[in-house]
Formats: sequence, structure tokens, C-alpha cells
Amino acid sequence: MKRCVKNNWNTLAGAGVRIWHLAVGAALPYHHCTMPTTHLLYLHGFRSSPASTKARLMATAMASRYPDVTWLCPALAASPRQAMLEVLQAIDGWPKDSLAVMGSSLGGFYATWLAERLGCKAVLLNPAVHPARDLAAYIGKNEQWHDPAESFMFDPAFVDELLALEIPIISHPESYFAIIAKGDEVLDWREMSAHYPGATIKLLPAGDHALSDFEQHLDEIFDFLALAAR
Repeated sequence: MKRCVKNNWNTLAGAGVRIWHLAVGAALPYHHCTMPTTHLLYLHGFRSSPASTKARLMATAMASRYPDVTWLCPALAASPRQAMLEVLQAIDGWPKDSLAVMGSSLGGFYATWLAERLGCKAVLLNPAVHPARDLAAYIGKNEQWHDPAESFMFDPAFVDELLALEIPIISHPESYFAIIAKGDEVLDWREMSAHYPGATIKLLPAGDHALSDFEQHLDEIFDFLALAAR
């Protein structure tokens, strides 16, 4: 069992949102505490929503298998900065030593940013590594995957916001479990794998970006998270 490190609160971008930092004030020296996960945050990907297949499968599994674990899957704002501010506000009252975050694609990028700052475990599903580079081609109006009738604007300023959230090197690889498909048609599996050296990586020989066989990986995900049971 690793000893939890006492932390203090600082603010994000002067917006009054509290994030968990070490008392010594060093950059990103977060410590993972191996306690059962009591609170789980799921972050969807670009053009996705809480109605995605993986999010719905997770919600159903959590309700049936781990009803005592607090579960949150918010609809994320198009602005990366706003999305993270709203997420931090939503989990402000969560216990910092027993929460975990999970993210798919762009949500995996966000989950990495949060894990580095909150010192928590993270499960990543085909995580985006350089979304500022990749999403620059999507500036303008975009339709939602699950409801083409809904659309949103991806502003040029959002590219800079993504750049500001990039994590060059993860500080605690033991806190990460990534599922990466070599058959991902959107992201390069080599780039994804290389970004998480030392992390637990389940590298699928084929698969796709959506992880169509996602349900088959649930038991391993739950084992890694050590979800609290009754």
C-alpha cells in the first residue's frame, strides 16, 4: 500500500476551480494511492456524448455490478478549457484518494490531464495524444456522431486550448491502464503506445477506434480500477 501524500488546493487559470496539488508546489509530482475506487468519471470523445455505446455499456455495468460506486459521465463542452473547468467543478466534492477517471479518444487525452493533476488512476481507450494537431482539420461546424441533428462549432481558439492541456511525459505510469487497437482507423497505435511508457497497455492485434469489442474488456478494466463493492 502506497502512502497518500497530503495536498493543498490551488486554482486553475484563475477561474476559482480547485485542483489537487502537492503542498510542496512541485510540478506534476502526483502520488497514486492504491485504494478501492469509490467514484468513477467517464469522459467521451470528440463528436461523441454520454449516449455513446461504450458510455452506455459502462453505465449499465456500473449500475448492475457496482451500485455503490458514484458514476458520472457528463456531456463535455466543445471548448477544452470549459470542458475541464466544468468537470473539475462537478467532481469538486469527490474524495481525492479514491476517485478514478476513464476516457475514450479525446476523452482519454482529458483523462490523462486529470490523472496527472489529481493523482488518480486512469483507464484510457484509444487515447488521443496530440488532438491539437489532429482536430485542427475540424475547425468549423461538426455534427454529433449519435445524433446528426445536433451540431457544434469547433473554434480555432480550441486548438490552443488543447495545446495547453498536453502532457509531454506521464509521471506515474503505474496509474494508467490503456486499451489500444492496432486496427484503429483514426489514431496511430504506435504513437498512443509510445506516449504511455511503463503503463499497463493491452494492445489489441486488430480492433477499431470505437473498440467494438469493448464489453469483452470490462472485467480487466474493473480489476484495474479495484472498484469498491458492497
